[in-house]
Amino acid sequence: MSSGLLGWRLQAARETAFVGREEELAVFNAALYGGGCSVLYVHGPGGVGKSALLRRFAGEAAAAGRPVSMVDGLMLEPAGSGADSGAEPVLRDADAVLLVDHVERVQGWEEWLRERFLPGVPVGALVVIAGRYPPDMRWQADPGWAGALEVLPLRGLRAGDAQALLDSRGVPAESREPLLAFAGGHPLALLLGAAAAVKDGGAGRRWTPDQGVVGTLLDQLVGELPSAAHRHALEVCAHARVTTEDLLRAALPQDTGTLFGWLRRSPFVESCGLGLFPHDVVREVVEADLRWRDPEGYAAMHDRLHAHLAERVRTASDVDVPGAVAALLFLRRGNGAPAGSRRCRGEDEFQEELVRPEDVGTLVRVATAAEGAASAGCAAFWAERQPQAFRLYRRTGTGEPVAFSAWLSLAELDEREPAADPLVAAAWAHARATTPLRAGEHVAVGRLWALPSYREHAPLSEAIRWRMIAHCLRAERMAWSCIALRHPDQEWVERLRHYGMRTVSEEPRLGDDAYTLFVHDWRAVPARAWLERLNHPPVAGPSAATAELAVLSQAQFAEAVRKALRRLARPDALAASPLTRTRLIAERAGQDPAAALGDVLRQAIDELREDPRAVKFHRALSVTFLRGTPTQELAAERLGLPFTTYRRHLAAGIERVCAGLWHRELYGAGAPVYRST
Repeated sequence: MSSGLLGWRLQAARETAFVGREEELAVFNAALYGGGCSVLYVHGPGGVGKSALLRRFAGEAAAAGRPVSMVDGLMLEPAGSGADSGAEPVLRDADAVLLVDHVERVQGWEEWLRERFLPGVPVGALVVIAGRYPPDMRWQADPGWAGALEVLPLRGLRAGDAQALLDSRGVPAESREPLLAFAGGHPLALLLGAAAAVKDGGAGRRWTPDQGVVGTLLDQLVGELPSAAHRHALEVCAHARVTTEDLLRAALPQDTGTLFGWLRRSPFVESCGLGLFPHDVVREVVEADLRWRDPEGYAAMHDRLHAHLAERVRTASDVDVPGAVAALLFLRRGNGAPAGSRRCRGEDEFQEELVRPEDVGTLVRVATAAEGAASAGCAAFWAERQPQAFRLYRRTGTGEPVAFSAWLSLAELDEREPAADPLVAAAWAHARATTPLRAGEHVAVGRLWALPSYREHAPLSEAIRWRMIAHCLRAERMAWSCIALRHPDQEWVERLRHYGMRTVSEEPRLGDDAYTLFVHDWRAVPARAWLERLNHPPVAGPSAATAELAVLSQAQFAEAVRKALRRLARPDALAASPLTRTRLIAERAGQDPAAALGDVLRQAIDELREDPRAVKFHRALSVTFLRGTPTQELAAERLGLPFTTYRRHLAAGIERVCAGLWHRELYGAGAPVYRST
């Protein structure tokens, strides 16, 4: 081509922008020089670089002296057979190379090529077919094509190649990281983002995709969708870590099976053992478009998915619960939460197991390598006493044990335990000194040991965090959780603080090392409130602190109930009761706390009538607190009882109400106020 033509300049610019694809080029060159297949089938989503790769194939073939012809489905009639497409030269020349692009754009073209055209191509010729969808299964089901066809799925560029592409476009340094995070190696997204970044010149601010970039990518990557329901299904798929049919049903109850099947067949959606997930850049642009176009719809979809996934965390089996936690936390990515696992892995990099007696030697070895002999001694001490608290993490591919975690449950400490493990002793002392345990409650202490080479390995850290969060959300009667870390890296600190874990000022020591304790009082912020904060983070400031619940001892709680009963007719006085900030009232969301407390007290009195033995107590309470009798003497007179008998019935009734409400405070709204004994 003459250097004076515009086409030459276009070709030169395209060659400059072409990076990577070494593996695909190696396969093509093997076929080109007679050592490979006769037909290459390249498939991948829109914008991933199929056409650019075919142009490079054409250059390689021309350099080898092979005649090249190219046919583009975009230039043909949508319903044509392809017979007059310009593909015939390859039928007459064993050296010819035919490149077929956008095969999906012509109805029936793939079948025509497979059944009628390609069998007539002479041996030695090479045909490359490119399209968005994988080849029809009939290619692979036909033994005749087994040695003649090679399929090349085309994915995003590797990190180094994506960097090289941005280098070639002159993207400012401050725009690189956010652009790479957004594009996920997708060539078209990188090029469009690079053009916008270069135009802005960096502008001294973090790069974000504008609506021009988002709209163009939506058109190119997704195209026109069959209906609004299909668009909503894709939005759910983009928002969730992985999409299953039951998750889709939680957001879109109609035609779920049909919509899931459509997602499964879409070229911009992949599958793994856990479900479906979109390509990274598709996820980004669909999310960005919905947040911009319909923020209320986005929030409503998010809340439906959050509720569904939170319930899954509560009900999942022990084996499945870490994955359920991962799916729940994924919903908050990009909204102030630290970045997490961006996509589904077909197979997890690490597998989690319960620790068996024969694993204790490995535990000691790993703990010694991770934190030294003193820490290994603690691990062995607790493995003997609470073996069920330990988990072992192995590399899936090799079975190599690389880490252990423990979630110790302590209702009390015996005399040997503080000396055996100063970290557990410090966690126990902090809990008792701050808001002591109540009857039946326990403190949980999380420990972890990872081989030094895996200490900052993100997928392993995620797996351990998911298990620890699962313990917190599913534990019964857990007062405090404490996580002890030696020299925690910044990622752990950011994650745990984001999850509402605060650090203790004192740093306990084990051997020569100081440890950081991250603690959380689950009575002040129970699991349900914790999840709500995660879903809708509070605005920083005084209001965030006042949202914490009051943690009262049983004696404090009973005294507050007695005072509240005396003030039952005065809502303004009830508003000052500490009971309005307890779990008892917090579970009646949406109601004024003082009014809710009044309702709870009246209900507690009324429920005493259910027990024939407590009817006399109910009558004493009702006359005294519900009917506004001004004095106890008058109340006794109205009941026709001697004053001492009335006082005995009243005291017993108050004790029954205190005990019943205390039971509900500890065990939740599902527990009855009154229990017969």
